[in-house]
Amino acid sequence: MSENDHSTAHEEGHTGPVKTPKQLLLVVFYSFVIPIFAIIALVYYVTSGNKPAAGADNTEKAVAQRIQKVGSIEIRDANRPLKSGAEVYAAQCVACHASGAAGAPKFGDVAAWAPRLKTGFDALWNSALKGKNAMGAQGGGDFSDIEIGRAVAHLAASAGGKFAEPAAPAAAAAAAAK
Repeated sequence: MSENDHSTAHEEGHTGPVKTPKQLLLVVFYSFVIPIFAIIALVYYVTSGNKPAAGADNTEKAVAQRIQKVGSIEIRDANRPLKSGAEVYAAQCVACHASGAAGAPKFGDVAAWAPRLKTGFDALWNSALKGKNAMGAQGGGDFSDIEIGRAVAHLAASAGGKFAEPAAPAAAAAAAAK
C-alpha cells in the first residue's frame, strides 16, 4: 500500500501551538490583558485631544469665535451729525499720515502732497475710499464716504490745497437745520 492511505493520516495527532496547561493559562491570561491595555490606550488617546490649546485662557470665548456667523449687521444712526475732516483725520488717518508710515505723505508736507493735489479732489477721494498702495480702503469703514471726503480736504488743506469739503446729503442737512 501507499504511504498516503487513509489509515496513516488519522493516526497522526492533531497538534497546535499550546502543548502544556501552563501555556494554555498564559494564552488565556494574555487574551484578556492585551485587549484591556488596548482599550485603555484608546481611551487615553481620545480624551487627551480635548485639552485647550496653549494660550487659550477663555475657552468659552474661543468657542464662540469659532462658531460665530460669517456676516453681521451693524445698525447706525443715519441722522447722526457728520464728523469734520479734522475729527476723521484724528481718529483714522493720523496713524500713518502723521509719521509717514508705509510711504504715506505726511500731514502738511507740501512737497509730498503737490503731485497728489494736481490730480484733483475726486481722484484723492477715490483713492481714500478704495485704497492705494499700502493704504487700505476706507470706504464702508467707521466713517461715511462724506466724512472720508472731509478728511481728504483737511489733509489737502494742510499742504496748500484749496478743495471744498463735500456737502452733507440733503436729508442730513434738512435734519440739521431743524
